[in-house]
Amino acid sequence: MGAFLADVKIIAGPLPLVLDGLAIVAFVLLAARLFPERGARIRWSATVAVALTTGAVIGVLTCWLVGDVFNAFDVFLGPATRFWVSTAFASIALALANLWRTRARRRIGAVAAIVLFTLMGALGVNADFGQYATLGSITDAAAFTPMPHAILEAQRSGVNTGATGVSDLWRTWIPPAGLPAHGVVGAVTIPATVSHFGARTALVYLPPAALVPNPPMLPVLVMLSGQPGSPQNIFVSGHLDAILDQLAATHNGLAPIVVVPDQLTAPGINPMCVDSPIGNSATYLTVDVPRWIRANLAVASSAAAWAIGGYSQGGTCAIQLGGQHPELFGSFLDISGQIQPKIGTDDVTIALGFGGSKSAWEAAKPLSILARNAPYVDEVGVVIVGALDVKYSPGAQTIADGSNAAGIHTTLLSSPGTDHDWNTVKFGFEKGLPTIYRHMGIESPLS
Repeated sequence: MGAFLADVKIIAGPLPLVLDGLAIVAFVLLAARLFPERGARIRWSATVAVALTTGAVIGVLTCWLVGDVFNAFDVFLGPATRFWVSTAFASIALALANLWRTRARRRIGAVAAIVLFTLMGALGVNADFGQYATLGSITDAAAFTPMPHAILEAQRSGVNTGATGVSDLWRTWIPPAGLPAHGVVGAVTIPATVSHFGARTALVYLPPAALVPNPPMLPVLVMLSGQPGSPQNIFVSGHLDAILDQLAATHNGLAPIVVVPDQLTAPGINPMCVDSPIGNSATYLTVDVPRWIRANLAVASSAAAWAIGGYSQGGTCAIQLGGQHPELFGSFLDISGQIQPKIGTDDVTIALGFGGSKSAWEAAKPLSILARNAPYVDEVGVVIVGALDVKYSPGAQTIADGSNAAGIHTTLLSSPGTDHDWNTVKFGFEKGLPTIYRHMGIESPLS
């Protein structure tokens, strides 16, 4: 895919408007047919009504089965998604009705309209979830290039193994002349030396303050995408780099170094951030990844300077690993996470992920981890959930309450008008990170 096409916006851009306009025109042309006989007109009107009703009902039933009965994506399908699916199905049914007893030209138009209606529905659902911002983000065209060797070498030379924290970096840091206006994102390979976990390529964001000669020891945020997903979703769908650049602009170039490892191995696989036959995800994220970060990036070493965050399945991982390893992570950012690790029904989860041991599964639940490691000292947490996310909102409240009860100073934020989607993620980054910043020491505790 060419660079121009890869950058074409499919959310809030001209392409969805054009497709929707063409779909409306196609719908009108397919619904309108001129018959000289009144009886034929009545029969066609009845056919259109039956087709539209049947298609809409099939769309509603599909959403109900996929989202409510089988819970295929473990999310509640919101009203907007159900509207787009039902509208697309109804329109496709209308197009199918035009394939019988019509001229060849009309049949060809109906087939083309089916493609158009499918795209219309897909773009509408995508806009509701905020998953893909551009055409390139759907394909490998959105893949990030490797982090430049010179930048990594500069980071390695700036590593200070004696640095313990950044508690007053907001006050002591003086930005040098020529401070870059933006950070950089690049791909890196984080070896699974201990875990032997089959992780995909990771991504790293270096803020402006990390790109100057002799960079300061910065805090680090380990960020995890949802499932299905990949590390690139954090930047392509969540726009974390742009949000951090904006925050850095008001903090003299300071922001955490962000490392986005792969906790899945593949979009359809969920190791649940534990060590299991599915993969040693926990060891990879708490041993291999931190070792690589300390060896290759100029980061502070104290737990207060480290945070872990994630969205959906990644949010569950954040509270699991953040709660289990307070010596490593001093704060966590849980965006729309679950109250328990799962890969289907409870029985399937226990069988595949925990060797049939229900007690091991119970021990891996976030609330169990929090209770087992309480009381926490100098720990901070932020839990974010979409205001329209009826499926995950109760769990978010439960996690926030359990975290506070365990001694972690936890804030619960509700994202207005959003559901279990990347719009909630962006809200979480914008509104949740300042709390993490203050704990990390790159923002005044009085702000």
